[in-house]
Amino acid sequence: MKIIAIDSSGLVASTAIVEDDKLVGEYNIQHKKTHSQTLLPMLNELKTMVELDLATVDAIALAAGPGSFTGLRIGSATAKGLGFTLNVPLVEIPTLDGLACNLYGTDKLVCPIMDARRDQVYTGIYEFVKEKEASLPHNLKRYALSTLLDQCAVSIEEIAAKCNETGREVIFLGDGVPVFEEKLAHLLTIPYSFAPAHMNRQRAASFAMLAFQYLKEKKVVNAKDHAPEYLRLSQAERERKGKNVVN
Repeated sequence: MKIIAIDSSGLVASTAIVEDDKLVGEYNIQHKKTHSQTLLPMLNELKTMVELDLATVDAIALAAGPGSFTGLRIGSATAKGLGFTLNVPLVEIPTLDGLACNLYGTDKLVCPIMDARRDQVYTGIYEFVKEKEASLPHNLKRYALSTLLDQCAVSIEEIAAKCNETGREVIFLGDGVPVFEEKLAHLLTIPYSFAPAHMNRQRAASFAMLAFQYLKEKKVVNAKDHAPEYLRLSQAERERKGKNVVN
């Protein structure tokens, strides 16, 4: 089974092509250009480099949100266009779930934090649990992502308090880390660490990893039915709502 995965939910633009257990190719960039300038050219270059026959693609996986409102719309439009053109389903991966998968197999709790502005972060708390399958050799371990706190938009104080309540060591990752690192140092009472550079931002390959499981569970949507999950109103919607209340 072959999946094209894309992510433009945050600062990083990322595309990947994954076939079964093989990462065929991945292209990640974090630079000044907007995702509208980078995402399609990246995907086209990756397709050319690996000589991808689009007719062999089985699904399009994408970061479904939350994240940057503009970035999510660009990713959504790209995925929908591919889904319509190739007549394949979309696999919607929650952004924080996909980000957490960068740390597959860790015995620590995983807490992705994305800067949501207005003194909030998009976040969640996750752990990897060992799967029990009779068909597996006794010494072979596989792990599944388990959600302790569903993705949400909260203050850094609130997520720090929830992490403290677990009493367990936590690894933080995401573009919210450099923004709130100093605050976390004052708020946390548990052991904690930050993921290194090669693991601390969204990667399309990690979203593809979850997408294969979603496909097995038939958790897919048609391109026409997909819509990003923003978790909260955009600034324009908040301002319009405020004006309506005043009026």
